[in-house]
Amino acid sequence: MHQEEGRQIKTTPIILAIFFGSFVSVLNVSTINIVIPVLQQEFASELSVVQWTLTGFMLAMGTFAPVTGYFGERFSYKRLFLTALIGMTVASILCAISWNAPVLIAFRILQGAFCGVVIPTAMAIIYQIIPREKQPVAISLWAAATSLAPAIGPTFAGWMLQHFTWQWLFWVNVPFGLIAITMVLVFIPYYRLNVPKKLDLIGLITVIISSSTILVALSQGNSWGWGSAKTLLLLGGGLVFLVLFIWRELTAQSPLLQLRVLKNARFTLTSAILCITTISFYSGTLLTPVFLQNVQKVTPLDTGLVLLPASLMMAVITMFTGKLYAKIGPRVLLIVGTVLLAGGSLPLSWLSVDISHGYILFWMIVRNVGVSLMIMPASNAGMEEIPPELSGHASSISNWLRNVFGSFAIALFTSLLSSQSGKHASELAAGGTTDKLQIPGMAYTMSIDDVYLIATVIVLAALPLSYFIRQSRAKSVLSQKKAVQS
Repeated sequence: MHQEEGRQIKTTPIILAIFFGSFVSVLNVSTINIVIPVLQQEFASELSVVQWTLTGFMLAMGTFAPVTGYFGERFSYKRLFLTALIGMTVASILCAISWNAPVLIAFRILQGAFCGVVIPTAMAIIYQIIPREKQPVAISLWAAATSLAPAIGPTFAGWMLQHFTWQWLFWVNVPFGLIAITMVLVFIPYYRLNVPKKLDLIGLITVIISSSTILVALSQGNSWGWGSAKTLLLLGGGLVFLVLFIWRELTAQSPLLQLRVLKNARFTLTSAILCITTISFYSGTLLTPVFLQNVQKVTPLDTGLVLLPASLMMAVITMFTGKLYAKIGPRVLLIVGTVLLAGGSLPLSWLSVDISHGYILFWMIVRNVGVSLMIMPASNAGMEEIPPELSGHASSISNWLRNVFGSFAIALFTSLLSSQSGKHASELAAGGTTDKLQIPGMAYTMSIDDVYLIATVIVLAALPLSYFIRQSRAKSVLSQKKAVQS
């Protein structure tokens, strides 16, 4: 490994730089949830259109995450991390000066492309230059950063919207971005483990086409019709390009992504668990703010305040998960986390129009504690058996899958919300509901209940997978050595 001036690496400043850079990146996801209803009114647009400020962002994150492995090796992960933070900050400025919904969506997609590089790059840096015995703590703090941003984001966004215009949600990213850029410049050393021969341009093109077409079809399938020519053409074409991408990566001399890391059963299982967790987690970040603001007519600030304790709890628990991981291993944490996430989601499928905020808050806390017990163990358990020289590719694959499935979840849940709401409204009208003014709110609430129930069923799929995640062989050997030394 080549390091700047051969100096000894100090891990604490590196972890702080990674923490802050990741925090700024995820903050761009969490603040937009609150502002979606405001943007609907500001631009006089439908939810299905404005939702693309989040869906497009997530799509770009998932699409561009695969380039991390190549560019990190080609230019060093420090320079890639720095470039991504600079691009994210510039894109925030462009979002702030947007004058209509399509322009804002375009700049959000640009912002998402840079943010998509930040998280896998941060993970690669941790697993390449942080000593193995400190990696669980480092991943816990990294996960805490990705949890703290959602904790602060909704409340912060609500406060900003109450006192300023929506544009300030993007302007405030600029000073945060500059601080993160400075910390990366000062604290993270320059290094390179290996240099790829050339860019796999065919792999890059096929993964962009496959990811984007499939997700566009999923998000627009409800409005176009799932059996329409456009939907089927995009889905079919996307699947064809996905197969071409996989074939290319398995046969190319210098692949964009080393898909062979998926031969590690532990990594593949934990990646599946992370995807399942992501799908269920996004159900809460999407549905609860929409329910509070569209059904109960709660202000954006009050919505953020309702969600704040649950998100803070997730951030706090995540910071201590690393120590628990070192003591009991990943399996127990994953099983308990899955049970809590499912157990917190099911009661949220019983919402009514006049449900109390205390009820929502309690079960959101249960959900988020479950998430905090799953994210770090699944992330670390999958990565700790991957060789350092392949960690950049592994983190790219893991984050690519998480972001693609996150975009899929948002598209799926938004589509179900729309279709089920119309279905329930018709049923209520046919059933003789006397107060016609109550039908929209009741139908919308019932559709939210339906989606939460689906999210509960999805997360339960992680339970059997978690059983097979045992303590790492490398971790067991390290523990035995420590025991002998003591």
